[in-house]
Formats: sequence, structure tokens, C-alpha cells
Amino acid sequence: MPYEQGGGDGRAPAAGPTVEVDVAELVRIRSHHPEAIAEAAARRARRPLLAEAGRLMIVAADHPARGALGVGGRHLAMADRADLLRRLCTALARPGVDGVLATADILEDLLLLGALDGKVVMGSMNRGGLAGARFELDDRFTGHRPEDIERLGFDAGKLLLRIDYDDPGSLATLEAAARAIDAMAARRLPVFVEPFISRRGADGRLRNDLSAEAVIRSIAIASGLGGSSAYTWLKVPVTDDPDDMPAVMAASTLPAVLLGGDVGDGEEDRAAALKSWHGALRLPTVRGLMVGRSLLYPPDGDVAAAVDAAVALLPGPSL
Repeated sequence: MPYEQGGGDGRAPAAGPTVEVDVAELVRIRSHHPEAIAEAAARRARRPLLAEAGRLMIVAADHPARGALGVGGRHLAMADRADLLRRLCTALARPGVDGVLATADILEDLLLLGALDGKVVMGSMNRGGLAGARFELDDRFTGHRPEDIERLGFDAGKLLLRIDYDDPGSLATLEAAARAIDAMAARRLPVFVEPFISRRGADGRLRNDLSAEAVIRSIAIASGLGGSSAYTWLKVPVTDDPDDMPAVMAASTLPAVLLGGDVGDGEEDRAAALKSWHGALRLPTVRGLMVGRSLLYPPDGDVAAAVDAAVALLPGPSL
């Protein structure tokens, strides 16, 4: 049945385009013709990482593989895979959207749906640090390997690097991240590194420190990983005080995109996020946005409008 965009939580759907996702057909292909995935990847129309405008608008959908299914107060918002695919297809069809970041299962569904032609495709590399797990900071590379990204003709990879000075698991992730950067550089494939300084609270939950000093420190550490930074990009958050972003982004000359994070369910939260992105996007090293949940699951359910609002923030062409 055609899909009408809704809030994913029983609220009335917003008006918007419909997207057909035939789950039965996806399962049939996966069951009887698994080779169809590689065939779809081989014939996918490709494009440069950066188009003429020199900016990137990437929709992120790699959260489920880490067990992070919540959006705002909706704890299982991303649990319905067909619903997620419909939202992704809607987002990818909007003008100004360059591509998608996801794990193999999602990207392969999108390949079979024909949604990735002419798009930038990024493979998510380390998803082993499951949300809420005691081993969360020993973030193993359980997703795409550099050789997988190369074999499938994808365009880039992304890795998460959370560093807690009190958790030995961070060191294992740090070393694995450096070797992944080396392997991607050897293949001349861009890799987007998402660094945080993280700490566990008294309740045991892991929280990312978004103070200016912590984000500067994380950028400095990430920028120096590996034997070459030639193909390294950064994926960075907006700091608690958005006015700190000029000093934060001065910590590196590597190109960067801003991440969105879990913005929340309120319209005020959404407006504040858009405002913070707008200012940071004018900084010289910032080349775009890589945003997921806040665009795919907006409070009013209108995915197309949420995506269009984010695209409208991107500055004009740059060298």
C-alpha cells in the first residue's frame, strides 16, 4: 500500500508524497536472489562526493544497528523497518539531498528499491558499541569494512569515536579507528570520523560532553589518527553554546559536516537546532550536514518539509 507520512506514533499523518515499499518483494528477492544486491550495486549510477555546489546534505540512518531506536520520547520510533525505508525514500527524493549513511541491511534494501542512483552512499563501520551496554565504549567495527565499501562501489565510510579517559575500552576503539582510517586512505576512500569526549554519569549512562573545550579536544585527537589524514573528514556536533563554534572549528583544517543528534519532539527544539546549524554552516571548514532522526521523524510527521528546511540552510557554492 502507498505510504502517507505520519508521526510514527499514531498521530495524524501530514500531507505529502506517497512512497511504495513492497516488503514481500524485498523478502522474495533476498530469499531467492541474494545476488541481486551485488548486481544492483554494480549498476548503480555514481556521482562525485561533492557536487558543483561543494556542499553535502546526507541523511543518516545507522542508529538501529546500535540498538538506538528512539527519537525524542518515542522509544521504538525507528523499529518499523518498512516505515523507515519509506521515510528514507521520501528524504532521498527531495531536492538538495546528496545521499545517505546507513548499515548494510538498510543500504541493501535501498539498492533493491532503486533509491540510491546518483546519490552519495556511505557505509557505517563500527556499530558494536551498543547503546546502554557496559561495553559501549569498546566500539568494535561490526559494520562495513573498507573492502566492503570498495567492493560495492560505495563512496565513503563513517566511524564513531567516543573517548572516555576513565574507560579502557576507548583505547581499543581509538586504535581500531586509526587502522580503519589507514585502510580507507589506502583505497582513496573518504572516511567521516565522529569524535566525542564522553563520560558516564552516576547512573552509569554514557553522555557526550558538548562543551567547547571537550569538542575541541575530540577534534584534535580525531584529526591526528592514522598515517594520513588526506581522506579524513570530521562529523561534529554543535556545542552547548553555538557561539563557541568558530573557536571549535578552528581546531582543525579537515573538512567537516555537522551532525544533528536527537533534537527532541518539540517545535521549539527543532527551531533551535535549525538556528544552531545555520550559524555553524557559515564557518570555513564546515561543508554540510549529516542529520538523521530529526529529519526522518519530525514532530509533525512531515519528512519532506523537515528535509527541505535543513537543505535551505546550506550556503551557496564554495570552492
